[in-house]
Amino acid sequence: MIYPVILSGGVGSRLWPTSRALYPKQLLPLVSERAMLLETALRVVEDAHFSAPIIVSNDEHRFIIAQQMREAGITPFAHILESQGRNTAPAAAAAAAFVQARDPKGILLVLPADHHIADVAAFRRAIAQGEALAEAGKLVTFGVLPSAPETGYGYVKRGQPLPGGEAFAVERFVEKPDRAKAEAYLAEGGYDWNAGIFMFRVDRILDEMRAHCPEIATCAAEAVVKGVLDLDFLRLDPQAFNACPSDSIDYAVMEHTSEAAVVPVDMGWSDIGSWSALWEIGEKDEGGNVLAGDVIAVNTRDSYIRAESGLVATIGVDNLVIVETGDVLLVASRDHVQDVKKVVERIAAAGRMEHKAHNRVHRPWGYYEALNAGERHQVKHLMVHPGAALSLQMHHHRAEHWVVVKGRAQVTVGETVKVLEENESVYIPVGTTHRLANPGDEPLSIIEVQSGSYLGEDDIVRFDDVYGRDVKKPAAE
Repeated sequence: MIYPVILSGGVGSRLWPTSRALYPKQLLPLVSERAMLLETALRVVEDAHFSAPIIVSNDEHRFIIAQQMREAGITPFAHILESQGRNTAPAAAAAAAFVQARDPKGILLVLPADHHIADVAAFRRAIAQGEALAEAGKLVTFGVLPSAPETGYGYVKRGQPLPGGEAFAVERFVEKPDRAKAEAYLAEGGYDWNAGIFMFRVDRILDEMRAHCPEIATCAAEAVVKGVLDLDFLRLDPQAFNACPSDSIDYAVMEHTSEAAVVPVDMGWSDIGSWSALWEIGEKDEGGNVLAGDVIAVNTRDSYIRAESGLVATIGVDNLVIVETGDVLLVASRDHVQDVKKVVERIAAAGRMEHKAHNRVHRPWGYYEALNAGERHQVKHLMVHPGAALSLQMHHHRAEHWVVVKGRAQVTVGETVKVLEENESVYIPVGTTHRLANPGDEPLSIIEVQSGSYLGEDDIVRFDDVYGRDVKKPAAE
């Protein structure tokens, strides 16, 4: 059995402002109408040869991922939560230890959650070739046939052909080259882009880790054994997992093993590592522009323009990336989008929040978005999923009004529980215990008006929470 392991731990800062720490690029529909994580899962779940996917993510994204999987009709084999991001080697080691306890010679297929693959049939043919190699004990990587002298990717140098002639021993892994070296690699041939996709038997990868990165193997295995189930999630033991050295599979294992093999494949692959990458793979208009959302482009060429909340109009510009998200407007030369990360670093250093969250903040019960704020008041829109409920809570410093815009709301105010229909409202005084729930089968929309001396999200004391979050202490809802 092949166990797909989808690594979803990144924050995608190079795709800011659409991608943010609390809602990163793999959870967004950047290439199609579905989130990239879902696209990754759907490449394998439609094939009975694979088990349901194993998701490895951080704690903050767990409910968003769970909701997306539910909506797509996918039940993961496991959803493993990292207490801290430690790069791909510890994540893969934890997944391998988890699978080995259930299938000692199961095959892992390690997949980044944020890659685009246009030719899924070619991808699956390559996986079939890799499976035979993995069963024979090889540690397999997949090399993408290069279409340009790309300096943003690492490369894999092919060695001797393996039996069958469609795969090769790995001669060496190459760091991201400069332009001259990249051009030389293409001229020489035998070099493929390193796609960061791997395949191996769980016993073989753990053996190689014990040989080349024993601390990662030991700590990850301990983190699994001492992990605890939390609802549908497996929480890795934080003390053991945080002790893992932070390293990639490439550096920790693949560059050292003598059993590495590469399967070259042409599958329309991109790691969607920048706004330029989205321009390159996107459908272009007659001016060479990729337009997303409400955009009017006049005398505009070779640009990527994305409008998420309003109209964006351009006149007489070229080679730009323009991204509008409601609270942020990014304008950059397409040749300099690699510096987006520097903007994110400056925002974080200034103590601002635009790098972390959007106006729309997702919670396990749905989401809220800020509509207006001023002295001693703010207005929010809340959307509560069918059957979901906020925690039973109170506030020390603010009162709230809830107005039902759409759906039916079950509200608890003190000892009173009642149902509100559309256009009805309720008042929650300061210090009163309250809860909002959606008893219906359609999303519930609420306008919330807060007023008081302090309106911060840390003025919440939970008394009960169906999602297992901490109670009876201040915590962000």
